[in-house]
Amino acid sequence: MVWMSSLRNYRLADLLTGCSVCCKSSWNQLQDLCRLAKLSCPSLGISKRNLYDFEVEYLCDYKKIREQEYYLVKWRGYPDSESTWEPRQNLKCVRILKQFHKDLERELLRRHHRSKPPRHLDPSLANYLVQKAKQRRALRRWEQELNAKRSHLGRITVENEVDLDGPPRAFVYINEYRVGEGITLNQVAVGCECQDCLWAPAGGCCPGASLHKFAYNDQGQVRLRAGLPIYECNSRCRCGYDCPNRVVQKGIRYDLCIFRTDDGRGWGVRTLEKIRKNSFVMEYVGEIITSEEAERRGQIYDRQGATYLFDLDYVEDVYTVDAAYYGNISHFVNHSCDPNLQVYNVFIDNLDERLPRIAFFATRTIRAGEELTFDYNMQVDPVDMESTRMDSNFGLAGLPGSPKKRVRIECKCGTESCRKYLF
Repeated sequence: MVWMSSLRNYRLADLLTGCSVCCKSSWNQLQDLCRLAKLSCPSLGISKRNLYDFEVEYLCDYKKIREQEYYLVKWRGYPDSESTWEPRQNLKCVRILKQFHKDLERELLRRHHRSKPPRHLDPSLANYLVQKAKQRRALRRWEQELNAKRSHLGRITVENEVDLDGPPRAFVYINEYRVGEGITLNQVAVGCECQDCLWAPAGGCCPGASLHKFAYNDQGQVRLRAGLPIYECNSRCRCGYDCPNRVVQKGIRYDLCIFRTDDGRGWGVRTLEKIRKNSFVMEYVGEIITSEEAERRGQIYDRQGATYLFDLDYVEDVYTVDAAYYGNISHFVNHSCDPNLQVYNVFIDNLDERLPRIAFFATRTIRAGEELTFDYNMQVDPVDMESTRMDSNFGLAGLPGSPKKRVRIECKCGTESCRKYLF
């Protein structure tokens, strides 16, 4: 009897007898184990007919001999030492071949060489292509993980055509606030009794109960000016999921892409769909911590040259959202002095004005493929300064006596209205 460690010490024969086992290995990994052990397994689709079928994992090198193209193939499930040179006509992996030549051409141009492949690749170029292939696999796995964890409709894609950086090492995708130690989110006790919250609100619906205006039109677009709060219907309301006053709580509706910027701003986010003006785009999600804890973490982030702290200062500066480790796709949204996203404070199931949810709405129509940005140091109508703003642990620059004022960070947004510094 053959035992396999990747099956966590369960026997392959158990699969054949219909026994269900817990296993961390993927279906493909189990198939690879069968082929390596030269075992047939009908439950995994491995038979004597396809036992010796091999799948290309990625291409490592290229050469041309007498007009015949050859590729050094890394076979899935086999070590690098088992890689073999194969003529192009033996390879059916069209997508992998296209990506290999696309990466090769781009790197040749970057090195100021002709874009046509040479007959032999120098070792440094071949090594780059291997690293790029491994990076793509890592980013593809991360993309799958992000989509497995998201609870929203909009899909997430990941792209890096700039460098060899892979997924962030310390980042956990979450869909809603993670409450820090010593902080409590109190659930709302009552809801509205409206038959139609938009056209026939009872007592002004949920916004009216808090002496505020209804936030949306019949298309779900915000119609309040920046600085005014949004009160949505909650879990205790009589209305249903399709209520026009349930927008932010439905989550991200657009397909978005996390991409590597080519101007030194790290990762960014762009939309893959057209977004109408005043439409909800995403929430800023992270860990809710006290301002004291934010000050402590800010000292650390200062040294790293990055900030993910967002002050919840709608009424007073007591709590902060930290999206450095726990966050959603907003973690990757960059700053701009001329942004296309505006922040609104939103209240749904928790009405504590010190703990609003932070929602981004489009300030204008945003084209598909355009990067999404917001102003880390936004300003609103000075008569109504209840705006949530990025706590620059680098400083609420310009506010006299601020204990968080430390260093100035150069802005790289590149817009005509650039203020040159983030804070």
